[in-house]
Amino acid sequence: MTMKIQFDLSRKEQSFAKTYFTFDRTSLGGIPLSDAETAYARKQLKENDLVILNRYNELVFVVFADALKDKGIFPEQCRKRGNEISGILRQEKIREIDIVLPETKPEAGIAVAEGLALGSYQFVKYRSANDKKQWNLEKVNLVGTKISKIDINLLAVMVESVFIARDLVNEPGSHLNAVKLAESFEEMGKSAGFTSDIFHKDKIEKLKMGGLLAVNQGSIDPPTFSVLKWEPADAKNTKPIVLVGKGVVYDTGGLSLKPTKDSMDYMKCDMAGGAVVAAVMYYAAKCQLPLHLIALVPSTDNRPDGNAYAPGDIVYMHSGQTVEVLNTDAEGRLLLADALSFAKDYHPKLVIDIATLTGAAAMAIGHHGIVMMGNAGEEIFSALKLSGENVFERIVEFPLWEEYGESIKSDIADMKNIGEREAGSITAGKFLEKFVDYPWIHLDIAGPAFLNTSDHYRTRGGTASGVRLLIDFLRHLV
Repeated sequence: MTMKIQFDLSRKEQSFAKTYFTFDRTSLGGIPLSDAETAYARKQLKENDLVILNRYNELVFVVFADALKDKGIFPEQCRKRGNEISGILRQEKIREIDIVLPETKPEAGIAVAEGLALGSYQFVKYRSANDKKQWNLEKVNLVGTKISKIDINLLAVMVESVFIARDLVNEPGSHLNAVKLAESFEEMGKSAGFTSDIFHKDKIEKLKMGGLLAVNQGSIDPPTFSVLKWEPADAKNTKPIVLVGKGVVYDTGGLSLKPTKDSMDYMKCDMAGGAVVAAVMYYAAKCQLPLHLIALVPSTDNRPDGNAYAPGDIVYMHSGQTVEVLNTDAEGRLLLADALSFAKDYHPKLVIDIATLTGAAAMAIGHHGIVMMGNAGEEIFSALKLSGENVFERIVEFPLWEEYGESIKSDIADMKNIGEREAGSITAGKFLEKFVDYPWIHLDIAGPAFLNTSDHYRTRGGTASGVRLLIDFLRHLV
């Protein structure tokens, strides 16, 4: 069961642990400290952004954030301080905390609460009862009148959505095949209020989704294609926004087998894009977001069984185009291409696909950002980049110059599924581009989707990178 944290709006402090704010390292006015504590805090603030005062009957945190920093940097400072506080609460086994909202910048309190909550995430489902961690954050009280209950609810659902996506990504392939992933989406829909239509192998065959079926040939488990819909009566858009997420529940590379160390051993995360779009649908339905949204998740595992598709094979795609397979580890684009082709039936206003698609993207920018390509135009590009700065899931735009398409030309089919080694993330984007005829964005989250060590509140394992980005982007469309 996904862990939940209760967020409350309060007019008075009530917990053992309390957090206060200052935006000036020398000024602590309004914070209830003794003269000795004030002197100590000022000394500590010369070199630290978080001061801890242990009164034995009370634990006090003083957070400094530089209000002069850029718009995106300021809340990120606060999230990181929240994550630090989370670590101390875990160490002290404190389950509840008050965050006293500052009068001048109450959004700092929201950001600290966000980092505090996200940093508290744990995936302990498969530990024995005696070995499960004994601490979890249960309640965050936001003290003040500068924000509303609606703000608190949006924060709570966003955190829950991130946790849902992290849980799915952290679930091992032994316990999450394509059918179970689709079933988890159905459960999310029933809980939040969006509808789910799951296509099984017979319907996938009728739809001639040859990319998805080819990747599935080596699996003992059938594929699924999940169609998730949120269509509120007050939707601002008549044409839907379609989100497409890669759902490869486990990727061995197929016959083009991956190395084990630092590669195949983490490939339970290859469905992170599918988890992201489902979590965003959960948020949209729970928060009654007035947008018509559809999410598509093609799902299978990729294994090297006797009937597995092989380098040299020709695949007939849903679009009717043919693909010469030269590397079975370039499988995600085959699934996504079928989904992008299928999306045409909805006459979409915009399609955004998100996937752990290429190691080249991770090599290019590491885990600190998301690679973006597409044809949707500067207005959409700018809006996504702004959302990336807002939530600190920053975006780097790569070009889709015509010349890159030369790399995936085939002598015997319409295209190859892999190009030259150089610019691998871009040639993957050029492959996907051949299946769209609408405004489209491709997001490659191969770098930040799964971490071997935590990055502040982005905890080790699945990070749910992309959930907060897309939530912020969609919220600013209404």
